[in-house]
Amino acid sequence: MREIDQLRSVLEQTLPPKDIFVPWADRRARMDAFGATSPLADAWSVAQDGLGRPAERHLGPGARTDVAALYLHGGGYCVGSAQSHRGLVSHLAAAAGAQAYALDYRLAPEHPAPAAIEDVLLALKALEARGVPPSRVILAGDSAGGGLALAATLRLRDAGQSMPGALLLLSPWADLTLSGRSHKTRAQADPILTTQSLEAFAEAYLGSKIDRAGQDASPLLADLRGLPPMLIQVGADEILLSDSEALQARAEAAGVMAAMEVWPNMIHVWHIFYAMLTPGRAAIADAGAWMARRWA
Repeated sequence: MREIDQLRSVLEQTLPPKDIFVPWADRRARMDAFGATSPLADAWSVAQDGLGRPAERHLGPGARTDVAALYLHGGGYCVGSAQSHRGLVSHLAAAAGAQAYALDYRLAPEHPAPAAIEDVLLALKALEARGVPPSRVILAGDSAGGGLALAATLRLRDAGQSMPGALLLLSPWADLTLSGRSHKTRAQADPILTTQSLEAFAEAYLGSKIDRAGQDASPLLADLRGLPPMLIQVGADEILLSDSEALQARAEAAGVMAAMEVWPNMIHVWHIFYAMLTPGRAAIADAGAWMARRWA
């Protein structure tokens, strides 16, 4: 049996039925428990830190400290943490050969938009105060974290402020209008996400005051001119595939360098299952190498 098929079987047995809503507190606990079991990269350590908000700093032998990756975890803006993604960030930092920070931005529904965006902007200022200007920072994120990275960068561009040097987007959720065609074409193939579950996340994050088509919520639909280079990695079997496809097309049309990798048979943020999935480790290695080249 292929690794991805084994993973799908595990997910089917461990994830709650797709039509049952699990309370936010339970979801957060489950994700953090998963992260606690994820092995770090060899010889790499993680320490509690602060960038305006709590954060974790990943550091290893020979890691560059004149540059940094600032990682924004996924979880629909409502769940997830630096702990839930600790292993992924550790391996990504090791692959890039540089220090990385995982930010615990504020979560909805307790802290709806634009709280998370404000936290990212504050973290970038904190890194600059430590001697790492935005141009030497790669802003990275998966799923909602990818959308958050885009939204925060658009805020900086519109304010005429320095932007991150590059964006690394893993299975980004960049369209909270949920209008992408893959919501239908990949509905049966995706074992993790449903349009119904994303609707619940969007409602909790945006409330009634934020325009779903506005750039804070759906940066995919914004004017993307002037954004830094980006790498998008997406699985061929996830309902957010069309978010990535449209993002690359719109970015390139706006004159932005946007590379995209569509990984066959892969599911949403397959990277996080690196411990049992060879393509997860391979995607992390590719992303890390790309980051190193951007800094070089």
